[in-house]
Amino acid sequence: MTAVDETTPRWYRPAFLLMLTAAAVLYLWDLSASGYANSFYSAAVQAGTESWKAWFFGSLDSSSFITVDKPPASLWVDGLSGRIFGFNSWSLLVPQALEGVAAAGLLCAAVRRAVRRSAGGRAGATAGLIAGAAMALTPAAVLIFRFNNPDALMVLLVVIAAYCVVRALEHGRTWWLVGAGVAFGFGFLTKSGEAVLNVPAFALAYLVAAPVPFWRRVWQLLAAAVAIVLSAGWWIAAVLLTPAADRPYIGGSTDNNPLQLAFGYNGLGRLFGGSGNGGGGGGGGTSFGGSPGLLPLFRGEFGLEVSWLLPAAVILLAGAVWVTWRAPRTDTGRASLIIFGGWLLSTGVTFAYMQGTIHPYYTVALAPAIGALAGIGSVLLWRHRAVNAPVANAVLALTVVVTGAWGFELLHTDSSFHPSVKWVEVIAAVAAVLLLGVTALWLRNRWRLLVAAGLVTAVAVAIPTTAWAVGTAATAHTGSIPTAVSGSGDAGFSAGSSGSGFGGGFGGGTGGFPGAGRTGTTGTGAGKMAGGKAGTGYAGAFGDAAAGTAPSGTTGTAPGGTTGTAPGGTTGTAPGGTSGAPGGLSGEAGQAGTGGKAGSTGDRGTFGAGGAGGGGTTTSAALVKALEKTTTRWAAAVSGSQSAATLELASGGKAVMAMGGFTGTDPTPTLAEFEQWVKDGDITYYIAGGGGGFGGGGGGFSSITSWVEAHYKSETIGGETVYLLLQPKS
Repeated sequence: MTAVDETTPRWYRPAFLLMLTAAAVLYLWDLSASGYANSFYSAAVQAGTESWKAWFFGSLDSSSFITVDKPPASLWVDGLSGRIFGFNSWSLLVPQALEGVAAAGLLCAAVRRAVRRSAGGRAGATAGLIAGAAMALTPAAVLIFRFNNPDALMVLLVVIAAYCVVRALEHGRTWWLVGAGVAFGFGFLTKSGEAVLNVPAFALAYLVAAPVPFWRRVWQLLAAAVAIVLSAGWWIAAVLLTPAADRPYIGGSTDNNPLQLAFGYNGLGRLFGGSGNGGGGGGGGTSFGGSPGLLPLFRGEFGLEVSWLLPAAVILLAGAVWVTWRAPRTDTGRASLIIFGGWLLSTGVTFAYMQGTIHPYYTVALAPAIGALAGIGSVLLWRHRAVNAPVANAVLALTVVVTGAWGFELLHTDSSFHPSVKWVEVIAAVAAVLLLGVTALWLRNRWRLLVAAGLVTAVAVAIPTTAWAVGTAATAHTGSIPTAVSGSGDAGFSAGSSGSGFGGGFGGGTGGFPGAGRTGTTGTGAGKMAGGKAGTGYAGAFGDAAAGTAPSGTTGTAPGGTTGTAPGGTTGTAPGGTSGAPGGLSGEAGQAGTGGKAGSTGDRGTFGAGGAGGGGTTTSAALVKALEKTTTRWAAAVSGSQSAATLELASGGKAVMAMGGFTGTDPTPTLAEFEQWVKDGDITYYIAGGGGGFGGGGGGFSSITSWVEAHYKSETIGGETVYLLLQPKS
């Protein structure tokens, strides 16, 4: 085999820094427009800035009643940022943006190292830059790296694991493999099982290609497995060894056990349904909104967030496998195909066929694999032109045609999104195919023609995903289920049909779990609305400025195509089938709907019921003041984490007891526990109209409500019935 020049070209470092700078601008620009983004996690971060105990366990409140329904690693990062810089929108969201920049940089470095050993330094540098840029421009990545869900840290940690495996493959170093195990372990402490879906693919790559004897590879992989267990298990052990009375209840579990949370609700429940997950798969109402399979990854919001370069990644993976088929066992280029091809297949197939809860933004986990395969495959095929130019150029041309056609189709689904973009894409794709054809037929290629063909090909492939990525960055996002670009039309679970939401809606409620608000697409005042379908009583999102009966001006077309009065003014049906006042909503003053003018900020909404709303409900000024004056361990008790989170954020961090946790079904507190806390003077208020959790309504705590009604006085504060737990009836 002819030796290759592994020298890194001089232009690589400036190009690398330029890519990181562009990614930083994309992820940081106007970041505070999203306010507190996901108020559920924001409240937990705020609690962590006030209590180290709450920070360590991932508690939703500073008095550590219950944790969020995920392990706490992402909250640790945000909590430290809040402690250093003060708790605000920037300190909350900047860590995710920096995690995205770091992920793009490390992916570039991993791909560069993998390719340069088999194809040379210039090829490695080019492949790395393509990989990093493609990942950074995936709309799902732009969405999540500008948001405070745990997926951002999880993606970074898996990319770190991939980089460590690539480094281990170079010389068979054990410590790099152990480093990958540590990264996977902390990924597990970020988002449980989703973080370790790629472990088999990474292990297979090392077992096949590491330049050391077979049995050494085996024990090295065993050492990495031990590293995963130890780096994930230390926190679980700490929780289990802490008496239940001295720590918060583990939210999302059925028995206050972090193992049950990891392997039940966040594990097998996600794969097969049950354990608090919506489910049944297919027509039963997963967020795909149809039968399980690979095609749903290309439809609706899923397609708009991740599928732009997915066809290219699959084609280039096949082409690269063909190019490297006869390479030596230790070829790092082929090993990288096992790593990133296995990543794409294992994660993608899991998402396509899982029966439990799934949301479109989960697909950010595919972005690094798509980017890496785009970089590796395109460069290896381009280089293979020296061996078989017609076939290599044909595969590259096929990639451009399929990617361009699919990008045109995705852009065509939303006629309001800069219609000229899809025609620019068509022109670039035609030019790229023509240039590739010329370079294939004209055997005496000149370097200028080759450079032009390469650049035009890259531009043609990049235009659609770049346009949607920029549109995503220009959209403020709030709620528990953020979606990409404002005004993108019907999108999976966000469509306005009954029962099309989160697993069909827990308890059979209307519309399921709402997505984040979007700018209206028609009407003269359809501004930014939150909480999914208008007029159905969903909780809204907690943003910078409260809004009420008409948060964006006049009524327009709501996301998903259903016209109605924006949340905050109309009584509707909460998820779970119970009728209750709408959650009210907050957010910025209305922005302009497509073809319309911006509305004005409406009156302040009041705290109300509704299901597990996107970002929580707003509270009246009177109720906020009442909470701020409390001095007890918990300012109030309310059903559901979403309602509790909003109250905490509105009151400056006062601890609020979230009965039932995120789903509203966690078996805590019991009536006996609640009675004891009240008798000890630990709770000031009981807010009977709390929004509940996913199931809505808080029906599981009717015994507590009855006991409170029978023994304590009540008054109306800001239009809400509040029971005074420090004032028993005489």
